[in-house]
Amino acid sequence: MFGDFCFCPCFGNRSSDNATADELDPVLLVSGIGGSILHAKRKKKGLQTRVWVRILLADLEFKKKLWSLYNPNTGYAESLDDDCEIVVPDDDYGLYAIDILDPSFFIKLIHLKEVYHFHDMIDMLVGCGYKKGTTLFGYGYDFRQSNRIDKLMEGLKVKLETAYKASGNRKVNIISHSMGGLLVLCFMSLHKDVFSKYVSKWISIACPFQGAPGCINDSLLTGLQFVEGLESFFFVSRWTMHQLLVECPSIYEMLANPYFNWKRQPQIEVWRKESNDGESSVKLETYGPLESVDVFEEALRHNELSYGGNNIALPFNFAILKWAADTRQIMNNAQLPDGVCFYNIYGTSYDTPFDVCYGSETSPIEDFSEICHSIYILLLNISIVTYFYTFVCSSPSILMSMEMERFLPNQLRRMDLVQLRELELLILTGGLLRNETLFQLIKKWLGAEQINKHSKTSRVADAPIQPVHV
Repeated sequence: MFGDFCFCPCFGNRSSDNATADELDPVLLVSGIGGSILHAKRKKKGLQTRVWVRILLADLEFKKKLWSLYNPNTGYAESLDDDCEIVVPDDDYGLYAIDILDPSFFIKLIHLKEVYHFHDMIDMLVGCGYKKGTTLFGYGYDFRQSNRIDKLMEGLKVKLETAYKASGNRKVNIISHSMGGLLVLCFMSLHKDVFSKYVSKWISIACPFQGAPGCINDSLLTGLQFVEGLESFFFVSRWTMHQLLVECPSIYEMLANPYFNWKRQPQIEVWRKESNDGESSVKLETYGPLESVDVFEEALRHNELSYGGNNIALPFNFAILKWAADTRQIMNNAQLPDGVCFYNIYGTSYDTPFDVCYGSETSPIEDFSEICHSIYILLLNISIVTYFYTFVCSSPSILMSMEMERFLPNQLRRMDLVQLRELELLILTGGLLRNETLFQLIKKWLGAEQINKHSKTSRVADAPIQPVHV
């Protein structure tokens, strides 16, 4: 598609197009929300148990070890179990934690695709000649926490330094998925010099730069179901997940940006029953990003969980909301360093962002607390998301497409932006990280298309790992 001549230094005549495996720049894969294996580590004995993701006793272990409360003094979500520390396994250079999220024998046997996260992409990269521990690394993290919290920022810094040194001081290409893009954006804002020193390219896949309105609004009101169908009966229940998410800073940081210039603001719609002078009527009420806070407050005012024989109140957390607002400002202040190339893949097929609707004209909501146990409706325009990919590089602007760049942070829009072509990815089926067209794009951007085509792939999940109790 591009010849030897190009306005941008990241394209054109490149020696990496015909590079050998030893000449590959290192790749760091950064997962999104729910995209990392989490272990519960006993502080006294050091015994570790996988609590996310698991099928056997999933709901019970999740409640015991992952349910948390936000600490406004530290900014961390802290487990209710005082003897429990949530850790992310770093086996296989960080790849194990983001590969198959439940690596048990049974899950591998039935090949439950919902938990095969970065698995196919890792295999693809290994097949292109990338070597684990030299040019291929993973970064999983405790996704309950804020995307700017010190522990996650330090972990990403260490991982970038490790990849840089292991590859012979080559700059790193980051591939982030979903919320992982927000973590990278926070790091770029808070540690611009480090980012500039270690990073060559950043490929962002489906990052909610301006929030994920439909998903997050509904997560705070009714919970989140990662697995549908028959498998969901063996998984963490929607309401169990809800009671965790209400206290997760990362969730609040993905609320719709109320100050973004939305083509049409995302809304929460509620069919309400009203009574005046003995007469009943039904009215459809709508709430934008700012007004939605009132819905959250009212709907969750009596929310509580039972833990260790005690009832613990879990209302909408305004302390986390304030923290998230500060995070939004940090992301708004991010600047792409000179010489770093940025690639973004995001959906554009919806004329408006996701809305959610509760109740109906025939079954209206009387009290907002009823929403938490009601059936929601996601208001979609179509069932297939069309994805565009865009290219951004830190050099003087030569082409700008307002429609293509609409969801990018302002600081990234000032860069070159080239619309290459349209992609149709079935994001709603969860197949984005297994999409062959996406893989072809990544190989093109990494300059890895023709490298070691006959290399034997390596199954990350089969690598030796530390013993863990399931």
